[in-house]
Amino acid sequence: MNSTDHQLARHNMVVQQIRPCKVNDLPLLDLLESVPRESFVPADCEGLAFADTEIPLGHGQHMMKPLLEANMLQALDVKPTETVLEIGTGSGFITAMLAKSARHVHSIEINPELSVAAAHNLEQLGIVNVSLEVGDACTKNSSTDAYDVIAVTGSMPLLEERFQHCLKVGGRLFAITGEAPAMEAILITRIAENEWQHESLFETDVDALQNAPAPQHFEF
Repeated sequence: MNSTDHQLARHNMVVQQIRPCKVNDLPLLDLLESVPRESFVPADCEGLAFADTEIPLGHGQHMMKPLLEANMLQALDVKPTETVLEIGTGSGFITAMLAKSARHVHSIEINPELSVAAAHNLEQLGIVNVSLEVGDACTKNSSTDAYDVIAVTGSMPLLEERFQHCLKVGGRLFAITGEAPAMEAILITRIAENEWQHESLFETDVDALQNAPAPQHFEF
């Protein structure tokens, strides 16, 4: 596909998959059409870049479906003055979308090879307001940093409270909790120093973050 074909495919993805499903934020829709999603998929999956499917990235990880990505970004409603923590860099596509909307994005990826590939993808687009870290956000000691937005790009059977404590007052956290086949996407907003609001958004099913805490299951 040439650049014109890619542009048309991105437009069709937005018009046919995303807009009909209550994603109506116009700046977000424009961003989805302008950021080249095809640059963030493995070369052998380029034909799937705009399909309604997860795309394998290797190392047991997958790129989210476009509609799920759009729903997450719409729920977070990132502002140009805000700082973002992304847990799970993957190929860097969501990182790019967040960086195009925010002041700065700090993204943590457990797999070094994916982090290197994401860095290359972001550099190719001239995106510089991003810092990438290789590490395990699920087992890392609690951070003293506070963020306006936290985006968790893999599911977590149990969501630890320490993540919501990393929000500034007014900050938002998107996470997917539970276990297959029915997981719940939630938005947590810190409305006061010791008060958070939880909103259930929709059901979905995505890969769990590596080393994410899980409930104990009793065997009989």
